[in-house]
Amino acid sequence: MKGNENALTAYLKSSGPVRIMASALLSFASAYAFPWMLSLSGDGLEYTNSIVSVFLFLTLFCFVNRIFRTGFEGKRSRWRVPLLFGAAFSVCMVFGAQLDLEERIPFKQGGMWVRILILAVLFTLFCRYFWDRLLEWKLGKGQRKIHRVNEKEETVNQRSRRSFWITAGVILLLYLPAFLAVYPGFFVYDAQDEYLQVVTRNFSTHHPLLHVLFLGGVIQAVYKLTGSYNLGIGCYTAIQMTVMAGIFALFIEKMRVRGMARWCRILLTLYFGLCPVLVMFSLCSAKDGLFTGMLLMMVVFLQELCADPEEFFKKRASVLLFAVSSLGMMLLRHNGFYAFLVFTLVMILYLKGFRSKIVVCFAGIIAAYMVINAGLAALLHADDSENQEMLTVPISQMARVYADEKETLPSEDKEILYRYLPEEALARYTPKVSDGVKISFNNEAFSADASGFFRLWAKWGANHPFTYLNAWFMTSYGFWYPDTVIDVYRGNAVFTFTYEDSSYFGYEVEQPGVRESKIPWLDECYRRMSLEITQQKIPVLSMLFSPGFLFWVTAFGIGFLCYCKCWRKVMPFVLPGLVWLTVILGPTYLVRYVVFLWVLFPLILWEVVD
Repeated sequence: MKGNENALTAYLKSSGPVRIMASALLSFASAYAFPWMLSLSGDGLEYTNSIVSVFLFLTLFCFVNRIFRTGFEGKRSRWRVPLLFGAAFSVCMVFGAQLDLEERIPFKQGGMWVRILILAVLFTLFCRYFWDRLLEWKLGKGQRKIHRVNEKEETVNQRSRRSFWITAGVILLLYLPAFLAVYPGFFVYDAQDEYLQVVTRNFSTHHPLLHVLFLGGVIQAVYKLTGSYNLGIGCYTAIQMTVMAGIFALFIEKMRVRGMARWCRILLTLYFGLCPVLVMFSLCSAKDGLFTGMLLMMVVFLQELCADPEEFFKKRASVLLFAVSSLGMMLLRHNGFYAFLVFTLVMILYLKGFRSKIVVCFAGIIAAYMVINAGLAALLHADDSENQEMLTVPISQMARVYADEKETLPSEDKEILYRYLPEEALARYTPKVSDGVKISFNNEAFSADASGFFRLWAKWGANHPFTYLNAWFMTSYGFWYPDTVIDVYRGNAVFTFTYEDSSYFGYEVEQPGVRESKIPWLDECYRRMSLEITQQKIPVLSMLFSPGFLFWVTAFGIGFLCYCKCWRKVMPFVLPGLVWLTVILGPTYLVRYVVFLWVLFPLILWEVVD
């Protein structure tokens, strides 16, 4: 590492007693602040009056003392990214713990902010230290040469084709036991609603029409031929499994071309075929699995685009596959369009020398999406009057103010609110999910006077800013707080069960399907992972099921790339980052909305170590 040490780190490095005292002080303060990161109820004596706190202090002391003894080199600007990461992580951990315990953040409590500051210092030091060591390791081993293969040769190469089909076949075989166990598949998350739209020919734009037609069309076609709903659902599940296996196999083949070792590709194949989260959503009728596959392929092709734009635009196949995956991503989820729109502007600013080609390519994709989306809506006479999905955060914020301050709110304000949200709907407000309230949103009243809704929302926001923040955080903190137990649907009765401790995954088969398990013990394993807190009881392993943990692992990897100023590697991940930002504006936090974190995890890991 080049550069000069600053005076403080040099002094700590040279003066043993001062270093030890500083290490002990920071370690003790961090151990004292540590409970604010955890969902510990009561007075916290189970931690403060425990030998565990001693072990934590000693562990922190050893690490901090080592960090101070090693010192830091380089300019002050090298602290910017570690400071940003350390501060953001500390804020999210403390905020998340408070939301988990109290369903609100004590913004005015000074002690909380002092603890956040202490933890921010600790995690900033840790972050800078680990990134420096990782960078030294990368520089030491040297940059691996990427095996560049001529597109034409790669296309006709029989080994490449054989490798792709073998990998896809292996992943599909790994899916097979789960498919038999949960036969005909996980027909859940609005599946019945989407199917009935096709049956009744009564369409709406609430769900992406392409997915509605695909899902409902396959099931209805098979049902008319065989008279079996289960067979129709099973056929749809099998098709989706095959598509997902093909996408993952193509990704692994791309990694082979980039120089990934054979043993890594074998592990990656097993990961895609056996990871419970990926298996569940590959076998699930919800659009989230296919959306995840499309997003993964977009990122892969964006890496090629950012690495060598000139070469990328010469490859028609790559441009075509990027366009198809982009269209698929946007047509499978409405929020994908908004993320892609913003990302287009980012790419125009980033690739200055190729702006004309970027504009033509990306504008063409956007135009194709708008034509297809509008064309389907017009052809199917789909109802597009719903607005509540875009207003889910304002609706939950106003519902929370109403729940907390109902008796003190001006009667004229409540009368305005009742125009858009009936009193009985407001009574159904729950902090973690806005579905119970927004389902009764009066779209006719909003269309007639949208300004009245927004004026009231702005007025209440000015008077209750912390309530608004708490309302939004309560529907999103599971995406950024690793320790969250996803139980947002607790007490909700569905077709075959009532949610209790966990709402991790929907699991069931909605009508008209019915579960016909061929491997009951494996079916029971998926039921327990979906509806019970089984995996949360296993240390370390529980984090592999946590959306918040996967988010911070991804953020850590992207942060390291920013720290190294590898902007070419960072840019492709801006798109999923924008998708994540749209997700935290949604009605609640569920794994289904961020499955893409599980497929991006091995890719970001590769970019960090490559």
